[in-house]
Amino acid sequence: MSQNPKRRETPSEPLKRVLGLAVRAIAGDPEVEVSYGPTKPALDGKHIRLAEPSRVPTKAEIAVLRGWADSLALTAACHDEGVHRRLAPPAGPAREVFEAMERARVEALGANRMSGMADNLTAKCEDEYGHGRFERVSDRNDAPLGSALALLVRERLTGRAPPEAARALVDLWRPHIEERAEGVFRRMHGLAEDQEGFGRLVRDLLKALELADDLAEGQADEIEEDAESKPDTGEAEAESEDEGGEGGEEEREQEKGEGDAGEAQEQADSPDRDELDADSEEPEGIETSEPWRPNTSVLDNPEPFGYKVYTRSHDEEVAAEDISNPEELERLRTFLDKELKALASVVARLANRLQRRLLAQQNRAWDFDLEEGALDAARLTRIVTDPMHPLSFKRERDTDFRDTVVTLLLDNSGSMRGRPIMVAACCADILARTLERCGVKVEILGFTTRAWKGGQSREDWLAAGKPAAPGRLNDLRHIIYKTADAPWRRAKRSLALMMREGLLKENIDGEALAWAHARLMARPEQRRILMMISDGAPVDDSTLSVNSGSYLEQHLRKVIEEIETRSPVELIAIGIGHDVTRYYARAVTISDPSELAGAMTDKLVELFEEAPKVLPKRAPQGRRLH
Repeated sequence: MSQNPKRRETPSEPLKRVLGLAVRAIAGDPEVEVSYGPTKPALDGKHIRLAEPSRVPTKAEIAVLRGWADSLALTAACHDEGVHRRLAPPAGPAREVFEAMERARVEALGANRMSGMADNLTAKCEDEYGHGRFERVSDRNDAPLGSALALLVRERLTGRAPPEAARALVDLWRPHIEERAEGVFRRMHGLAEDQEGFGRLVRDLLKALELADDLAEGQADEIEEDAESKPDTGEAEAESEDEGGEGGEEEREQEKGEGDAGEAQEQADSPDRDELDADSEEPEGIETSEPWRPNTSVLDNPEPFGYKVYTRSHDEEVAAEDISNPEELERLRTFLDKELKALASVVARLANRLQRRLLAQQNRAWDFDLEEGALDAARLTRIVTDPMHPLSFKRERDTDFRDTVVTLLLDNSGSMRGRPIMVAACCADILARTLERCGVKVEILGFTTRAWKGGQSREDWLAAGKPAAPGRLNDLRHIIYKTADAPWRRAKRSLALMMREGLLKENIDGEALAWAHARLMARPEQRRILMMISDGAPVDDSTLSVNSGSYLEQHLRKVIEEIETRSPVELIAIGIGHDVTRYYARAVTISDPSELAGAMTDKLVELFEEAPKVLPKRAPQGRRLH
């Protein structure tokens, strides 16, 4: 029987091919490669990485993806990295502003030449600010200057107004910028095509805004000019040595002898020096000029990493059944079962596919002729031929595959209300049953806050006179829907608590991830998998109103980096209508909640088909960290 040699491709494959051709055409380089994955879009030499599109991408997702492709292709065509390195100020706030404005210049070139590209770049820009954190910003400390300047450059060069979600951000900085640097902005139009001229203009702007002093701005140029104007240092030293003659040699020998004598005397006075050096020896490659810092983890103690908690006295970690009663849980479970019927055909099919994949990996092995265990029916013939022969039993050997635990961490914020939380609860329920049948233990956790706008923590802060920089200012609620050791049938009513009206409030993702990670690390299983399901960036109005606008997001990034680089836990994330690939290295974004079941099963299948993550070696205690 003949088979069709053509593999059936997903609806996103033609989009990928077209994007690859468009990128190479815009970049003007046929050697540019385009790949797709969970990482943030980026340009690395002649390699452009874009976010993996959904299986059936929406029009909005296609526009954003094309916007990123156009932006990176324009960078490859219109940006000279050598010029950029020479003109950019040292690392710091000024460098961030410089790079943001250069990206705006590059994108403006394409937007002014092609109207279709301008629409794509606008979609990308609107998506970048779609999180809504700057819609009502009123304090400059919460409004990044680099973003405001980039949007102003975009407005000046293309005539396109900032996105609605970022208008308050721009309006907050506009008077200050125009007062100090309006003259610089007027010169910008004629320099958009000239990267070097534009870069020098940006440096003038940084100086006008008091973001960089003269030395920092001109440092790269001065170093380069000095290197060209001065003779080679080695040749100069060689000439001075020749001029010194034999007298110089005698002086150096004398100094060397005095130095050796001093070292010998010092060693004689310190007989235990070798022992001290052995105890305090620095690891290779560690610079002694770096300040010493204890080898702490942001997961255990976030305060040294810039994240503070005003009070933990009102936080709670609670089992689902403890914040409800049996009657309510039974009613909610009945409602969830009705919803499960509508999703059963789709989710069950995906769950069965996952189960087949997992069971296929189990190399089953048995021990025979045992005195206890399961009766070995294949050896019952012995009893017929020899009635005195004892019964034979068998027992299945343990496999490495079964030594696995999976934690599902569900965002229980208010934005998940309605269909997203219902689908998440259904998928968690079915996957818990599926993995349990395969011998994989599953823990299901949720995270939210106890109140809107701060709760008791904010009341304590107000009573204390509003001390500055209080840090996290809300009462956490971490919910345990199902422990890893509890069977599904015992926890199924608790899972329905997600349907409870009024439970979903705000979300502080960083602390929730650290909590779920700590529970996983306490498990005895060798392989630990943590799956985060969320529909947005961390948002807590009480905390963000008294700290910087990126306070919670910065902490989340540090927690993710710690888990992904220094923990044996394998972390994956699924974003519902939100691009989580900005935060997680292994992530997927879905545009509709109905795609959640497929995304969850696909990611779990990928993980189980890979080798387990190997625990990296940690730095010695007390080493210097870079």
